[in-house]
Amino acid sequence: MSPVVSEEELKQRWERTVEALVREGIIKSEAVRRAFLKYPRYLFVEDRYRKYAHLDEPLPIPAGQTISAPHMVAIMLELADLKPGMKVLEVGTGSGWNAALISELVKTDVYTVERIPELVEFARRNLQRAGVGKVHIFLGDGSRGFPPKAPYDRIIVTAGAPRIPEPLIEQLKPGGRLIIPVGSYHLWQDLYIVDKTQDGKIKKNSWGGVAFVPLVGEYGWKE
Repeated sequence: MSPVVSEEELKQRWERTVEALVREGIIKSEAVRRAFLKYPRYLFVEDRYRKYAHLDEPLPIPAGQTISAPHMVAIMLELADLKPGMKVLEVGTGSGWNAALISELVKTDVYTVERIPELVEFARRNLQRAGVGKVHIFLGDGSRGFPPKAPYDRIIVTAGAPRIPEPLIEQLKPGGRLIIPVGSYHLWQDLYIVDKTQDGKIKKNSWGGVAFVPLVGEYGWKE
């Protein structure tokens, strides 16, 4: 049986991971660096995976889903260009880690939709343990967005869609940005940066290839 890793060792390992992401130019902004240090990934995984949380790779979470690799989360947050006061919708709560980081960057309420009840409860426990108070999780079909709080300055989708869901475009403010993986059911997708201009036009750019779990829902993949 492997020894339990102390909180101090977990913290030191995580700090080294963050330093490496900064050196590699993946974490570009001081705001994202601070958010990563405030909410380390080991607070958002099951206890048996805490000693691996510093590794730059995905890890399992309940219901057959994953928590993304740190570099991928950092890339998406940097592309989203989050600022204090922005209203953000996250599609795919998972462990709650990404929502915690978003809340630290925008300093206000974050709305996140998760379709799997087990993950809703898992994320709520994790967020409570981490002391995050401004994340609101809703059980539902995230491919539909979340109309009650629309429109949004930013929408971040943490699962791969077959196409860009029209409701997410509709719920984006003029001047807003959507970050979403689009492509195959498993491997691979393109990570798209979708900007809505002030006059409502849509501009799409691909950052590059990524691999996410599928976005299941009315405007995503069917179960």
